Amino acid sequence: IPLEYIQVSNEIISYAKYSLGKRLNDNVYITLTDHISFAIERYKQGLNFKNALLWEIKRFYNHEFLIGKEALAIIKKRLDVVLPEDEAASIAMHIVNAELNSRNMNETLDITKMIQNILNIVKFHFNIELDEYSLHYERFITHLKFFTQRLSSGRYYEDNDNDLFDMIKLKYPNSYECVKRIEGFVKQKYGTQLTKEEMLYLIIHTARVVHENC
Repeated sequence: IPLEYIQVSNEIISYAKYSLGKRLNDNVYITLTDHISFAIERYKQGLNFKNALLWEIKRFYNHEFLIGKEALAIIKKRLDVVLPEDEAASIAMHIVNAELNSRNMNETLDITKMIQNILNIVKFHFNIELDEYSLHYERFITHLKFFTQRLSSGRYYEDNDNDLFDMIKLKYPNSYECVKRIEGFVKQKYGTQLTKEEMLYLIIHTARVVHENC
């Protein structure tokens, strides 16, 4: 890999760390540099790359996607190579992967698809379109990121307060039924049962994002 690609990758990672204000897994220095090298090779060969998760990445990882856009500007400035927006999404996923401290990009992609599937369940159950610019939607997406990461790693919230769960279940019956659908989907995909604590938080976030009883 040419030295200038490594330097560009280091500049992008430094910018990402500063912008996010957090540490990133050091593997990103290898994976991102490797990706940039392949992306530029595709560009030189005239190959058009399409990222199938562009829409999801833009909405679920907006901050990281904006870093990806800045990365394209850095690549253009340093290497005189103009890469498409789809590459900004791919770079964003490398940043997300490093944030999640994951060694496996497939796990990060699986988390992204899982978030989309859960959102689709909510939309279908309530027969509504969600306001993607609302604060409740943003908080719901943030919760789903950590929720799906826990599913992937096999770590869950423990059951602590069954009385609170029963109270919330009665207060938001429609959201509870929606979360039961999510539970069924999770059981089918991961072969695991959600704890009441996990369901409790999902019910609350779902109720807020669809404004149940408001």
